[in-house]
Amino acid sequence: MDLKHLEETATQVRRDIVRMVHTPQSGHPGGSLGCTDFMVALYFHIMKYNSADFNMDGIGEDIFFLSNGHISPVFYSVLARSGYFPVSELATFRLINSRLQGHPATHEHLPGVRIASGSLGQGMSVACGAALSKKLNNDDRTVYSLHGDGELQEGQNWEAIMFAAHHKIDNLIATIDVNGQQIDGATKNVMNLGSLEDKFNAFGWHVMKMEGNDMAAVVKGLEDAKAETGKGKPVCILMHTIMGKGVPFMEGTHEWHGIAPNDKQLEEALQILPATGLGDF
Repeated sequence: MDLKHLEETATQVRRDIVRMVHTPQSGHPGGSLGCTDFMVALYFHIMKYNSADFNMDGIGEDIFFLSNGHISPVFYSVLARSGYFPVSELATFRLINSRLQGHPATHEHLPGVRIASGSLGQGMSVACGAALSKKLNNDDRTVYSLHGDGELQEGQNWEAIMFAAHHKIDNLIATIDVNGQQIDGATKNVMNLGSLEDKFNAFGWHVMKMEGNDMAAVVKGLEDAKAETGKGKPVCILMHTIMGKGVPFMEGTHEWHGIAPNDKQLEEALQILPATGLGDF
């Protein structure tokens, strides 16, 4: 996709997100909206995959792991709109017997989902294992993962980060959504993370920075990160985003981490996010 179509797709995905969480009055719009540009660029421009013939192994494909599984609305929207399952199924988000659970789960056999996630801190370990497996099997594709900044307060991450550097897992690109917010407030107040750049550098990773709410910057950042693979170090992108990006009354606050808009707020959000040629579900 060219830049214009990527931006149009991002607008549609944001419309999907606010509509999805509104129906059950449950879900996590804030982080989903903030990571929309990244997810759209990744699935519609960067990764090589076969959505029409999904399998759990992902041999010969780029694969992605969502570690911060609570932002499932953006994940589901992007999966559906890239052909993994019907777009109409987005209307079932968080409803009884839906495959689109609040956190992605594997027992529902939803195409595109390779791990159950939402128990924060575990995705880095899984991504390391998948990337190492590709190296051992001479599979030259790349493993991508996404993590919240507050999620890095979990210690398991740092064991995996150390493991990746030691084993030179240089086909892994882990992106950290640095929005400075988590469920209880600002990360600096809940548990200050200090300099993530210094930490990842100290652990032996190649560290990059990226503006996560500018589509051109996201595309370039991901392309630059891809160019750094195969050089002996895992790659970390510190992606600065605004929680709730695209819906002004949701932006920049932890209060929209896990609250759904009411009818009036949904109407306001959809007026701000113009209808696209892709159409609503």
